[in-house]
Amino acid sequence: MSFAFLIEHVEDRARAGVFSTPHGAVQTPAFMAVGTLATVKALDPEDLRQLGAQMILANAYHLHLRPGDELVRELGGLHRFMGWDGPILTDSGGFQVFSLEGLRKVSEDGVTFRSHIDGSSRFFSPESVMAIERNLGADVVMQFDHVIPGQSEEAPAREASERSLRWLRRCLDEFGRLERPRPQALFPIVQGGIHAHLRREAASAIVSMNDWVGYGIGGLSVGEPKPDMYAMLDVVDDALPTDRPRYLMGVGFPEDLVEGVRRGVDLFDCVAPTRMGRNGTAFTSQGRLNIKRAELRTDPRPLDDACDCSTCRRFSRAYVRHLFAADEMLGPRLLSVHNVHFLVALMRDARAALRDGGFDAWSREWLARHATQTAHAR
Repeated sequence: MSFAFLIEHVEDRARAGVFSTPHGAVQTPAFMAVGTLATVKALDPEDLRQLGAQMILANAYHLHLRPGDELVRELGGLHRFMGWDGPILTDSGGFQVFSLEGLRKVSEDGVTFRSHIDGSSRFFSPESVMAIERNLGADVVMQFDHVIPGQSEEAPAREASERSLRWLRRCLDEFGRLERPRPQALFPIVQGGIHAHLRREAASAIVSMNDWVGYGIGGLSVGEPKPDMYAMLDVVDDALPTDRPRYLMGVGFPEDLVEGVRRGVDLFDCVAPTRMGRNGTAFTSQGRLNIKRAELRTDPRPLDDACDCSTCRRFSRAYVRHLFAADEMLGPRLLSVHNVHFLVALMRDARAALRDGGFDAWSREWLARHATQTAHAR
């Protein structure tokens, strides 16, 4: 099986479809759990299958540092290495250009990083990143791009976006040159910060460069206000072809997923569900829940009465709170299971609403209820 995208239901700009990959089909819209180091933190691949995850993400930068992309290739690629037989996407390290600002130096040739593990110098170029992602063997690989803070002024945003376009051409050339044992798809990334004309320029240049399998939307949820992020999604929706999947990178709070689907996004990823789970916060249909709160010590209810994940089916709030109070590792694991399930199920509900022709009403009601619950929580 190679790559294809079939849109089955459309309502305004929202759509439900099927993204076919060599390791299986992904029903979209979908949330991808993040397994940065070839593991979704605290979760076994069997957990992911049981909670309904379809596709996961790993990070080329971190896996290059440890254990090494060539080792992963020798051991059969990411799928075999981590025991996950579904689709995988690898990020290129572009986000680390943003997040590791104090440990890197950007030039036109690429980026020199100082390893946070041992202090060694590592040079990432568009060409080397394509080789790393080839070695890892994910189904979808992302271009190497220059990510900057979301609220950046026009001049640095233009510089980073235009550099990302030049790097994309180099990625495409190297992607075509490299031999690979199995099919992979290269996604470009639309940059441009919060400047609509830069986003349009980037999208136009990308579309004219190649017949892409799908498109990434990057440089959002990196410090800009949410209304600005949503405005940029409106711009990109108008600028990109409608017959290919769109992947909004690094976005994963529930309200952002619903707002993204409303604006034509098909795929999402974020570390938020497992990171928040490890810190004691659960997504629920009644808003966020801090499991460490003292009043939950005797609460017999599940985390969320509306949830059917394995955590909610089996355990009480009181028990999960006890695990955190006792510093037991099962606590973060149970909350991580619940949070990833919550986002996977949210996208499943969105698909169902699209199939039934009631997505607009469903999404407006969901967002209004969420806003009210968030206000009450404050």
